[in-house]
Amino acid sequence: MQKSYYRLFLLILTSQFTFSQTASEKKQTIFTYLNELAYPEFSGVVLLAQKDSILFEKAYGYASLEYDVKNQVNTLFNTASITKTMTAVAALQLVDKGLLDLEVPVGNYLPNYPNRTVRDSVTAYQLLTHTSGLNNFLVDESQNMGKIDLVDIKDYLPFFATKPLLFSPGSKYAYSASGYMVLGLLIEKLSGLSYHQYLDKHVFEKAGMENTLAIPLDSIVKNKASGYTSYFGESDKLSKNDTFLEMANPAGFYYSNAKDLLKFFDALKNYRLISEPLTKTMMSPLVKGYYTNYGFGLSVDKRWNQTIVGHSGGWYGVQCELMYFEDDEVTAIILSNVDTAEGEGMNKVSNSIKNVLANKPINN
Repeated sequence: MQKSYYRLFLLILTSQFTFSQTASEKKQTIFTYLNELAYPEFSGVVLLAQKDSILFEKAYGYASLEYDVKNQVNTLFNTASITKTMTAVAALQLVDKGLLDLEVPVGNYLPNYPNRTVRDSVTAYQLLTHTSGLNNFLVDESQNMGKIDLVDIKDYLPFFATKPLLFSPGSKYAYSASGYMVLGLLIEKLSGLSYHQYLDKHVFEKAGMENTLAIPLDSIVKNKASGYTSYFGESDKLSKNDTFLEMANPAGFYYSNAKDLLKFFDALKNYRLISEPLTKTMMSPLVKGYYTNYGFGLSVDKRWNQTIVGHSGGWYGVQCELMYFEDDEVTAIILSNVDTAEGEGMNKVSNSIKNVLANKPINN
């Protein structure tokens, strides 16, 4: 671990002061670091691909600590908020079909939605860009949710639907799981399918994703990583995270593996899921987020030497990130079943890859 950390320190210094590594040298620097990475510094899977070729793929740590089962490259991990990108794609497919207008109040489609202000004022554009003013119910209500009983989107409505908006729709940015739940309602109303059925047929099947699943909490699934939480570094002892999870919904928690997520993003960026103009808009910096810009269900990070498009996910026992480096045409996927303090675990791996591929330290 010490050797790996020292090498990472050296490569960051190199990227800060020389900016001279060739593409081949950058890849080798990353590969060396990742090959020296080991549990408990990181638990999960890292995949790097360029265009149609996988450059690196390796598993670390344990899918089950109590049974001593190691993670494999095809292990299923909880993807947390990466799911929001999938939901955004589903909603934008309805835009392509002429069924959903991004600028029309959602009440035109959901006339019985419980909150009149949302019905009359909030648009799908605002839901997609986290500018609707709806709250983030997963954080606000996490201790009050009887998770085993939450299966359909309508089951979640009591946790946010009647709450007042945080601000006037469109006036500012606030990350909102609730907004993506409303997108799920729109997908169901306009498609005539349940949210899960729609994604299975129109997103996962089209992208060739055979291992992306909405798993009920009490189901038994082979090759699935259990999640372990340190409460994001607040505890020295890991605990199982089962009580913090729900079944996959429009805001998060689909299970998938690294190769399936690669298939998903390849299909997206090659315009096989939504039209080229709408895909380009989705990947554009439409609003200013907390640290980066945000498009439709994707962050658009321009703080580096090249634009990085993607989405991260974090929850108790879950940390993950999907990144696409536009200039290098490199996709990086990091999936972890252990949450850590800021700057450790998945975050440390992510930052090391960014520091080398972007060839420049972050510019706040």
